[in-house]
Amino acid sequence: MSTLFISDLHLSVERPDITAAFVEFMTDTASQADALYVLGDLFDAWFGDDFEDECINQVKQAFLTLTQSGVPVYFIHGNRDFLLGKRFAKQSGVTLLPEQCVVELYGKPVVLLHGDTLCTQDHDYQKFRRKSRTWWWQGFMLSLPLRLRKKIADDYRAKSKAATAMKSAEIMDVTSAEVTQVMTDNSVELMIHGHTHRPFVHDVTLANGRTGQRIVLGDWYSQSSYLTFDADSFELHHAPLSPEDKNSA
Repeated sequence: MSTLFISDLHLSVERPDITAAFVEFMTDTASQADALYVLGDLFDAWFGDDFEDECINQVKQAFLTLTQSGVPVYFIHGNRDFLLGKRFAKQSGVTLLPEQCVVELYGKPVVLLHGDTLCTQDHDYQKFRRKSRTWWWQGFMLSLPLRLRKKIADDYRAKSKAATAMKSAEIMDVTSAEVTQVMTDNSVELMIHGHTHRPFVHDVTLANGRTGQRIVLGDWYSQSSYLTFDADSFELHHAPLSPEDKNSA
């Protein structure tokens, strides 16, 4: 038995192939796990818990089936679905976690987060992030009619995509000093996050002179990607989306 981690699926009705791969993962792989952690950007966009479509309903049912079978699911918000709230959690059976938290995995303390806070060189995004995580901004946005919320989100995503295309890889990646600071502040030697879509296991030199590790999860645009973590080891897994699912996109 092991604990599983996923992030950056970016699920939407426009990509039924990814949703199909997710449901298959939940049925065939996650059902055998001790627990499942979702580290943000499960959805490509989240307009509020009052919005529903075929994709969202499939995801809710997959989570509910898993949690009712006895496998707990934990969720950390990403930069695409940070408005996901208690209503979704109740309907799906998932447990919402703080945006950064330390959990003990088989006796090892590990800091978990989506990863966007580590990209400190992306000043424009960090400015927007600080504003969009305030209670007043979120309260105002969620008070708007759903149709208007969707338009605002679509406009922001279009502008964000255009801005991202102009930014260097260094700006879009994590800052080493921030990684070290977060791990030192939390007294851990292991970090797991997503966001950058660059799956890898990095060595990190910590302030105490010891070497830690930073595990980066992969996205699901062209593959299913997940991490297995047990008492003895961990491993990043990648599997191409099936041809049948790709053809249905």
